[in-house]
Amino acid sequence: MGLDDITRRVHAAETAAGRESGSVMLIAVSKVQPDDRVEAVLEAGQRIFGENYVQEAQGKWPGWRKRFKDVSVHMIGPLQSNKARAAVELFDAIHTLDRISLARKLAHQIGEQGRNPQLFVQVNTGDEPQKAGVLVDELPGFLDQCRELGLTPEGLMCIPPEDENPVPHFRMLRRLADENGLALLSMGMSADFESAIAEGATHIRVGSAIFGERDYG
Repeated sequence: MGLDDITRRVHAAETAAGRESGSVMLIAVSKVQPDDRVEAVLEAGQRIFGENYVQEAQGKWPGWRKRFKDVSVHMIGPLQSNKARAAVELFDAIHTLDRISLARKLAHQIGEQGRNPQLFVQVNTGDEPQKAGVLVDELPGFLDQCRELGLTPEGLMCIPPEDENPVPHFRMLRRLADENGLALLSMGMSADFESAIAEGATHIRVGSAIFGERDYG
């Protein structure tokens, strides 16, 4: 595997789904990856990356941004409310807006900093008690609250339960996006991104299939 292989598979999945080439944004998930692996992918031309931890991203992306001017970094992990300032400073998109306390903090920081990262609401499509995300039935009301704060969510994100077929979850997320007037769908990872593209994903999050397995030490 590697970036070239994943890029070819993304284009093939777009074609198979009757979608325009380049309609799916590939986010290379670089969390906990060694710098040399990330640099190799940067050198190969990839410019959109995903991080799970604010502190880790703060330590590495400012330097790379100076060398690779068109880099875009997306927050795809759980975001603590007390990290909202740093997240707005650093990230071009936040995929894990999942509670009103975080929405308030983000709205304040967006107003204060004048930066406006793209926002996705994370939906708990599997109704898993241990997992973050807005419950399906609560999504319309949550979106209304976000908009009242001045936020403009553009899409939805989900992480299907590990032991279930992801396709029904992808279909549910697409239906929810359609019902709520949202254009973007962040769904699909290394093991299932082709299915996600078939179901309408606009953003896929691929890590180990590009970089290799992570070593958490």
